[in-house]
Order: sequence, then structure tokens, then C-alpha cells
Amino acid sequence: MRRTLRLLREVWMRVGLEKLESHEGVAVKALLDSGATGLFMDTTFAREKGFRIERMKKPLIVKNVDGTVNVGEAIMHQVECNMFFKGHVERVRIDVCNLGKTEVILGMPWLAAHNPEIDWEKGEVKMMRCPPICGKRKQEEKKREVKKVERGEDKEVLKKLVPKRFWR
Repeated sequence: MRRTLRLLREVWMRVGLEKLESHEGVAVKALLDSGATGLFMDTTFAREKGFRIERMKKPLIVKNVDGTVNVGEAIMHQVECNMFFKGHVERVRIDVCNLGKTEVILGMPWLAAHNPEIDWEKGEVKMMRCPPICGKRKQEEKKREVKKVERGEDKEVLKKLVPKRFWR
């Protein structure tokens, strides 16, 4: 019996990006790329969507896969925003450069930090192992604390959740 496995060449995530100044949200397809050494946003996309583009203190020299310096320009700008994906929330800094038709790339630093569960056959991404700084992890911890309080198990947690003026 011969089994054929159809693998996807690319995995995309539909994420929300929130501008810090206006809190306006922008939906975007982000490419997961384990070969990318950072998080990247296309320059044209950033401008058209009105993200605040900040100049970096030190330019980022772009290198090719073989280690040679890319003939294109160094990355000199970045965007800071909040990123949302299926209950996951985090503040990110994304380097701005020319990506062509791709709007956002989430590279190896993001993949390593979050270690998402990826089904390459279906193209599905699950955030099951988020780091402590991740908003999803904080939400889950808060739910556990609320359940402890509801069961009357933890008075100290209750003090953290309820403002002092309501204590008796």
C-alpha cells in the first residue's frame, strides 16, 4: 500500500495588527518562514495602512542564504504594534522592508519563542506553548486564579483581583 502525503509549501496565519496610537486594527495574512531571521512587514503595506514607521538606531544589514550581503538596501525602519491570533496577544517590533506581494513574515525568532503546533498538511497553527509574556498565557493564568477564588481556595489572589477600596 502506497501512501501519498500532500504537504503545503507555505503556511499562512490570518492575524490582526493593532496600531498603538489609534488602536485601529488591520487584518493581514502573515507567512510563517523558519528561514527568516526576524519579523518583517512590507514597506508599501505599512505606509498604505498608516502604521507609524520609526527609524532604527542602527541599520540592519540583510544577508542572503549563503551569508553574502544582499545588494538591496539595509533595513532602516520598524513598526511597533500589537499582534492578535486566536486569543494570543503580544506587542511586536517588525522590521520594515520590501517584501513584494507578502505583507508580513513571522520568522524564526517568533517561531522559536512561541513554538506553535503546526499542521503542515492542513496549514493549521495552534498556539499551545506560548511563553510567559504572551497575552494568551496571562489570560489562562487569570482564569485559573478566578476559579480558585470562586472555590474559596485563595484569598491572596482575590486581593490581587479586587481593588483595595472594596476590601473589608
